[in-house]
Amino acid sequence: MGKYRKRGRVFLPLLLCSLLLIGWPASGIESRAATADELEQSIKEKEEAISQAQEQKEQIQANISNIQAMVDELESTKDDLQAYVEQLDGNLAEIQSRINELKSLIEEKEAEIEETQKELEEAVAQEEAQYAAMKVRIQYSYEQGVENYLEMLLAADSFGELLNRVGYIEQMNTYDQEQLAIYIKNKELVEACKTALEEEQEVLEEAKAEVEEEEAGLETLIAEKEAQITSYQTDINNKEAAIAEYEADIAEQNSTIAALEAAAEAEKKQLEELNQPQVTYDGGMFQMPLASYKRVSSEYGYRIHPTLGVNKFHNGVDFAANSGTPIMAAYGGTVVGAGYNSSMGNYVMINHGDGLYTIYMHASELYVSSGQTVSKGETIAAVGSTGRSTGPHLHFSVRLNGEYVNPWNYLS
Repeated sequence: MGKYRKRGRVFLPLLLCSLLLIGWPASGIESRAATADELEQSIKEKEEAISQAQEQKEQIQANISNIQAMVDELESTKDDLQAYVEQLDGNLAEIQSRINELKSLIEEKEAEIEETQKELEEAVAQEEAQYAAMKVRIQYSYEQGVENYLEMLLAADSFGELLNRVGYIEQMNTYDQEQLAIYIKNKELVEACKTALEEEQEVLEEAKAEVEEEEAGLETLIAEKEAQITSYQTDINNKEAAIAEYEADIAEQNSTIAALEAAAEAEKKQLEELNQPQVTYDGGMFQMPLASYKRVSSEYGYRIHPTLGVNKFHNGVDFAANSGTPIMAAYGGTVVGAGYNSSMGNYVMINHGDGLYTIYMHASELYVSSGQTVSKGETIAAVGSTGRSTGPHLHFSVRLNGEYVNPWNYLS
């Protein structure tokens, strides 16, 4: 009987060790823990992320737009207003593209930071659980001591059983070494995650600061443009030339628009001949082309031109709004024009059918292209100050059968 009690005492710790060997889970932690090799791979990935973040910081700092250089370059074109406007609009487009890249980077970094934060929390939880499990294992080994292992070996009934027990002890030692290696790698992963989080946060802050600086540069160039156009048009010596240039500018606008209408009419006839469906206007009311705007800065109809000081016809409604404000299609239809003109700047023209068109001018960016079908309320562009514009706004025009009409007749 004593013999069996002794054997039971020996095999109890053996059972505990066996449970450790097969991965007895710690409280609150999944039984499947990462191996040392897997943790090493995770550490390498984090080191690569840290290196990438450092490169991104350097790129952000190196790619800042040189606004003063742009202003200096514009000096050579100030005598030719059209060339001046086109060059400055090119600069505006370059800065806007840079702002868009930075905003995309900000979104990317915010997602990466969220993911890294989760990885850090998981790594810390694994480290703490593993540390607790190792303490239990160390305490067990200390309490049992070397005598327990000798007792285990001496209690073997045969040479074969002795070899089996030696094998168990070797497996326990191997397991302990593996767990120690995993614990060390887990600590390294925690530190790598912390460093990656700090670097990614720095990139995020750098990008946000850079967006503010680029947007300030955008406003500087727009102000420069406004000052130059106003100066040119209010100069008494240039008055007659400015008026003539303005009229030529409007004539160019009308020519571009008329050509687009003619192309749309030709396409309509082709569709009629082929018995294909066409764009038709169902008589519905338009929605406002901007979700929000500060004010109507210029109404439709004849007015005293703000800088020329002469009575001129204004063929649309100007809505003053912040740069980047979404411009929406006032009604559904087909885009017949989406491009750049030195007078209209970036513009979109939509055919609503039956000779009815809407035109959206001076955009900073275009989101649609010619031939595209758009629905009422769909975002088609963003407010800007391109073309003959002295500040961010949307010039919104409506044409019916080749003539400009009052947009307020269609807006609800």
